[in-house]
Amino acid sequence: MLIALLLMLNLGYTIAAIPVFEDKIPTWIATSWYLAVTAIFFAMVLADDTANRIDYLLRGYVVGAIIAASAAVAGYFGLVPGGHDLLTLYGRARGTFKDPNVLGAFLLLPALVTLQSVLTERFGKAVRSALAFLIISMAILLSFSRAAWGTLALSSIVMIALMLLINRSQRPRIILLTCLAGAGVVLLISILLSLDSVGDLFKERATLAQGYDSGRFGRFGRYSLGAQMALEYPLGIGPLQFTRFFPEDTHNSFLNAFMSGGWLSGACYLALISTTIIYGARHMFADVPWRAAYLAVFTAFFATAAEGFIIDTDHWRHLFLLLGATWGLIAANRMHMAKHPATLRSG
Repeated sequence: MLIALLLMLNLGYTIAAIPVFEDKIPTWIATSWYLAVTAIFFAMVLADDTANRIDYLLRGYVVGAIIAASAAVAGYFGLVPGGHDLLTLYGRARGTFKDPNVLGAFLLLPALVTLQSVLTERFGKAVRSALAFLIISMAILLSFSRAAWGTLALSSIVMIALMLLINRSQRPRIILLTCLAGAGVVLLISILLSLDSVGDLFKERATLAQGYDSGRFGRFGRYSLGAQMALEYPLGIGPLQFTRFFPEDTHNSFLNAFMSGGWLSGACYLALISTTIIYGARHMFADVPWRAAYLAVFTAFFATAAEGFIIDTDHWRHLFLLLGATWGLIAANRMHMAKHPATLRSG
């Protein structure tokens, strides 16, 4: 299903791109096919020798996140020469990424992984994970991405709730450490907000709707106008063509799929995300050796995919990593449960 939907999704993009195949369009199409291949690659890799490979993948991801988060924090506070101009954008930390919103979304999975480690691992590793979690959380806050703030808060709550349902013997520890971790985050936020530069921008970004969200051609207005337009163009208008009709991009991955690749791509993208969530949810309580990693990966995928309703995520490389990892773990779960039918579900 993963391969079929990715194939049809990109076929729709390619067909719609033919009339406008110029400038940046070939690169956009090539990137889309490349990202589809990476998703399939991660699914195939993680379907075998799953426990070891998902451990290596998450370790590497966390290390990369700490580097990106440290660069973002250092750049924001000017701790490196020329770092503020290089590592920030519009007064927001972006680290090694082009956009602060992408940085915030990229850091979601490692934030969940390190938080999970704080709540369940032995003391020494939990302390190291707590330090990593604070660095990553600080970078997410300084990215001033409202979507990243919301997805981190909600996905953390969901993941902890699932952990409490599954790890009955560790419930007292998880509850206690969750309270301590929450207190630590609140303290960190309070310290950062006491700085004028952080507090002023936080107040500006903390509102639910910015000026560019409202109005006929604002973010939400474009959703309605774009949806009407999508009904009139079964083959779409082609990739990167939305700004020829409207002041800004779609800022909605689902709408963008319909506009860039027509009804074929739009339907396939919607099916790709929804089937991944449906199949993934079925395996949340599967009693497998890599269950903790699965919860973190699936929760991060769900949150990142949901973010696609308010921002263009369809070319985010880590989204396709999460997509492929989720399907790979689903396949591994099914094979493991077939071999061990007595442990299909946790108690």
